[in-house]
Amino acid sequence: MVSITSEYISVGGNRHPAAADWDIQSGVLAFGADNNVALWYPKDKSQRGVYSLLVGHTDKVNAVRFYTCPTTGTKLLITASADHTIRIWRAVTGTYLQFTLAQILEGHTSSINTIAVSDGADLVASGAADGSVKIWRIMLQGEGTKSELLTTIVMKPRFFPLALALKPLQADGPMILAVAGTTNIIHAYILEDPLGDTSFRLAAVLSGHEAWVRSLSFTRDKQSKTGDILLASASQDKYIRLWRIQRGEVTLAAPAGEEDPVLGELEPTLSNKAHQFNAAGSKYSVTFEALLFGNEDWIYTTAWNPSSERQQLLSASADNTLTIWEQDTVSGVWVSAERMGEISVQKGSTTATGSTGGFWIGLWSPDGDQVVSLGRTGSWRAWSYDADADVWVQTLGISGHVRSVNGVRWEPTGGYLLSTSGDQTTRLHAQWLRDGKQSWHEFSRPQIHGYDLNCVDTLGPARFVSGADEKLLRVFNEPKPIAKLLEKLSAFKQSTEGELPDTAQIPVLGLSNQSMGEAPMGEGEGEEANAAHIGQAQANQTILSDTNQPPLEDQLARYTLWPEHEKLYGHGYEISAVAVSYDCTLIATACKASSIDHAVIRLYDTSDWHEIRPSLAAHSLTITSLSFSSDDRYLLSVGRDRQWAIYCRSEQDRSAFSLMESHPKGHSRMILDAAWAPVPDFHTFATAGRDKLVKIWQISKGSFVCKTTITLKSSVTAISFLPRVQVNSVFLATGEDSGELSLYKIAIDSLEAACLGNIDKLISPSKAITQLAWRPSAKYDTSQDEFSLKLAVASEDTSTRIYAISNMVS
Repeated sequence: MVSITSEYISVGGNRHPAAADWDIQSGVLAFGADNNVALWYPKDKSQRGVYSLLVGHTDKVNAVRFYTCPTTGTKLLITASADHTIRIWRAVTGTYLQFTLAQILEGHTSSINTIAVSDGADLVASGAADGSVKIWRIMLQGEGTKSELLTTIVMKPRFFPLALALKPLQADGPMILAVAGTTNIIHAYILEDPLGDTSFRLAAVLSGHEAWVRSLSFTRDKQSKTGDILLASASQDKYIRLWRIQRGEVTLAAPAGEEDPVLGELEPTLSNKAHQFNAAGSKYSVTFEALLFGNEDWIYTTAWNPSSERQQLLSASADNTLTIWEQDTVSGVWVSAERMGEISVQKGSTTATGSTGGFWIGLWSPDGDQVVSLGRTGSWRAWSYDADADVWVQTLGISGHVRSVNGVRWEPTGGYLLSTSGDQTTRLHAQWLRDGKQSWHEFSRPQIHGYDLNCVDTLGPARFVSGADEKLLRVFNEPKPIAKLLEKLSAFKQSTEGELPDTAQIPVLGLSNQSMGEAPMGEGEGEEANAAHIGQAQANQTILSDTNQPPLEDQLARYTLWPEHEKLYGHGYEISAVAVSYDCTLIATACKASSIDHAVIRLYDTSDWHEIRPSLAAHSLTITSLSFSSDDRYLLSVGRDRQWAIYCRSEQDRSAFSLMESHPKGHSRMILDAAWAPVPDFHTFATAGRDKLVKIWQISKGSFVCKTTITLKSSVTAISFLPRVQVNSVFLATGEDSGELSLYKIAIDSLEAACLGNIDKLISPSKAITQLAWRPSAKYDTSQDEFSLKLAVASEDTSTRIYAISNMVS
């Protein structure tokens, strides 16, 4: 029986302040990744990264919260999305690491932005862009989950709730709900009896902030003898305010300068009014406690340290810093005890040269000695507290694309995997091998671009070509530090001819990655400037060569670019497909087209990068895929005009191709992908179409005929043949519009296809598969007995995945 396991999932987090939570009991961190929920165990010694994606939501996941049932102790994960629904996932019995869908809550009429849960209460609050907060009661019945909508609070005056916080004022007593969002005030609601009466009443309106409030979080004051509660509110006005909620009445002395006309204007910002309210027969008051300032941009999230010893507040801001705030033991003043993130010197840097564009989420680990943050690039950074040295040290996080992954390609021997995406980056993934452990990581970000990237292919072990929406293709060379890093950590040694370039940088006003040694000298610049560039290049190389682990996020964004080698011009529209011949002497490309003039294949000679004229014409609409046969004799193209075309290479002039055959009605709807089978003696290829069919064609008497048709459930968007023959059979992987993946075994003599199985829906992508690629060589697999094959999958759900497949040949 074919065994299929998920070996690597690379995916970026959603840029939404509520879209992640770190569970105190299990240590699992869950975050929204496009329309999926990613699960990561940051304390895992094997550094595995994302180990599972929960599939179910149909739009971006905006809010994620863990919840423990107060009566049964069952662990739930509650997620909310732009698809207007809340989903409740239940931990699989016996483990906190896996979750299954238990219930879907519907009721909101717009995107849900925030969720609040509270210890010891069976209530969940959700706030949405329909201007309402809904309160739900969650009840567990045996293995089932039953939830009901208790009440709806409509925001008046109308605003969108962006932050919620829920807390019992006392054990088994009344509860307080704080609501804030697209307004500068905070509403505090009281629920008198959580078990009986379900109506929340407005108890206080807290003013003071001068812009939208993005985050609210409650904690018990550890310094208070009477069990006071502290509420932290963070705003786009760059300030955090702390509010104290205590039992009893508070009388405040009037400010001395009440009549002073100068101070009169400051009064609304710093006023300290006591808000009194009654709850369950007791009097309570809310007072303004402290103003925390020091951030230079919007503050997105606040979180209290879950540790019982330390009273610390973590804030994440758009100014690229994570700040830990503590109360000074002598004066009681709140000060920033630690700042992590970007040093101010680098703040002016552009996105291209590595500015992160702010931190959207900051979270504490369950024991309070680790913090993580999510940045604009979708990557998680982590810092651990070193108690001996009393410093916070950055540790390895995880990264991934944040838009549709449009292409994946293995290095020709399988040493590393390249992925390219609509998020305008190309990333290099490789295995980190150490002490008997192995895990996959992003090792380099060769291309950070200004256009969405559509396709990629490798030109040998140290060069690749990519095509984007900018009408031209770019060729990149691997820099020395990356080659050394891959050799040191991945045991991937390259036998490249010639010298590799130094690291690259992006000039402030350019799109081209330049080698550090050949930076352009402006007027007035001379040897000094060039020496500085070379010095910088050497410093970058040292940073990478001294490391014993894959690069951290800020190193990936700054020091792992590949220098650009060449640009290939000629196309008039966005590049749609690229393919490199097996001998790496030719690049074939195509662009989006609505006429015969543009629906041509352009060939480029890699010896001097000139275009080989004339271009190859046969199609009338966009060419969707190009593929060279394994002996480089034929070039196959398929397109939206439903036809495929085969071009034959000239025996005399190895760079010349001519149209050998075209089939104007290869499929009844557009053809989306094509691939050659690894059998050069009987030239065979497969085509995949919107008509839900895969057709296998073989040469017979000088022309290609359809020998086998495989019918699938939805449009077939990607196919790939395993690049070697096993037991007189070839193996084909197919990917569909729905995210479904299937494996087929095809006998070489009869071309009969047998389905070996589908990849389980639970570990499959949730959106269309854009490209499939089998790892070319088995030399990186541990032993031939376990015969494990690797299949890389790119999907529109922003994930890049590698599956390990064994027992295919049984």
